[in-house]
Amino acid sequence: MKLYIKNMVCGRCKMVVKSELEKLGLQTITVELGEVELQEKITENQKEALLKNLQFLGFDLIDDKKSKTVERIKTLIIDLVHHKNNDLKINLSDYLAEDLNQDYNALSNLFSEVENTTIEKYFISQKIEKVKELLVYNEFSLSEIADILNYSNVAHLSNQFKKITGFTPTSFKQSKDKKRIQLENL
Repeated sequence: MKLYIKNMVCGRCKMVVKSELEKLGLQTITVELGEVELQEKITENQKEALLKNLQFLGFDLIDDKKSKTVERIKTLIIDLVHHKNNDLKINLSDYLAEDLNQDYNALSNLFSEVENTTIEKYFISQKIEKVKELLVYNEFSLSEIADILNYSNVAHLSNQFKKITGFTPTSFKQSKDKKRIQLENL
């Protein structure tokens, strides 16, 4: 049986969800970002207990098809930007359409309807949060960050960063108040 879980954005999220499932005596086959496969069906009582525990931790179960699709789009983008260093060899639209086995225009319309933003804007916001993370860590130059996140050049990254945050990357890096946004709140 598969469960779809909202707000799973990192490896720690997977560990927390797996732990909650085990507390309820549920055996997992796989635990991925946004999706869990259980060995057996879940009872209504287990589902209610799981939902309560997950909501307390900032997660939620997803039941309807639209929400599952939108959450899958978000999960694919988060995974791509934050865990695969934006290592995309094809267009984002082709990547999503191929993975979800659906027409990109339909995915785009659904995403915009549910999230009140476009897939492209969501993708850019994720990339900007990754830029912020890398700037705070201070391990890479701006040129290296642009390369890591597949920006055509530093100017493109800087312009996009300023448009989204109101700061240049350099002024953000020098700021004492480096505000990052939690991924599940983007």
